[in-house]
Amino acid sequence: MKEEINIVEVRNLVKYYDQFCALEDVSFDVYQGDIFGFLGPNGAGKSTTIRTILSLIKPTSGSIKLFGKDLNKHRNEILSKIGSIVEKPDFYKYLSAEKNLEIFARISGKDISKKRIHELIEFVGLKGREKDKFSGFSHGMKQRLGIAQTLMHDPELIILDEPTTGLDPQGIIDIRNLILQLKSEYNKTIILSSHILSEIELIANRMIIINKGKTIVQGNVSELLNSQELIVSFTVSDTANTKAIIQQSVYAASFLYEKETQIFLQITHPQIALINTLFCDAQISVYAIETKRKLEDYFLKLITA
Repeated sequence: MKEEINIVEVRNLVKYYDQFCALEDVSFDVYQGDIFGFLGPNGAGKSTTIRTILSLIKPTSGSIKLFGKDLNKHRNEILSKIGSIVEKPDFYKYLSAEKNLEIFARISGKDISKKRIHELIEFVGLKGREKDKFSGFSHGMKQRLGIAQTLMHDPELIILDEPTTGLDPQGIIDIRNLILQLKSEYNKTIILSSHILSEIELIANRMIIINKGKTIVQGNVSELLNSQELIVSFTVSDTANTKAIIQQSVYAASFLYEKETQIFLQITHPQIALINTLFCDAQISVYAIETKRKLEDYFLKLITA
């Protein structure tokens, strides 16, 4: 079994702004080659955590190691291996995409050739638009140019803070495909911040959920999103009778709660059809069946809490 190499190690991170506690206790690990989903509702502390990792702000307490080294002691060396977009990419509005990247190449202090710049423009899907001014770009194109800028110095770790916010469905798909390419073709390690569970589910292999500045849960996405563990709601004609039927059946332990015209059960996917048949045999009309994973239900409760 291949040994996992720890790229990011965050322990007991705390951040106060005067009396306001933005981070109370955040800990997690990111391993080499991960697409690591950093998930939480708006205001959970995701951007604050990312800013501490990038040393844009200093934590009140806690420790951060990247590439096995303490961020406080090896800041410049560590940051030279990281590419990031925090909130939204910012460029010179009236310069072209190509000219903007040339300026950032000079600022980086690295020897970045014009050929490399054109390769990145093509990689992010902006070939043919490199001479166009940034001000005329759509939001999705700006995001893609931002990703090109983060890749110029060939970083080992890429941090993307809510990269799909404000994009239309096609723009979201484009950014998602770019992230998957970075993983599959370039073996980059990526931290992807989002408040949308389905987005993380599609591309991340590991994830953390934080809320109100605390780590709530973390682990492998495949384990946390176990498709066999479902919350299923049945919208029925007679809630009281339906509940009684369930409680007198072999599915009694699966009953969770009732709400208006719905009853909620924790069951496996094959059991949905069996329970629906049970209701139909008892002359209960079933108007709708909806499923969601336990983690999705948990996450929604966090957002609405």
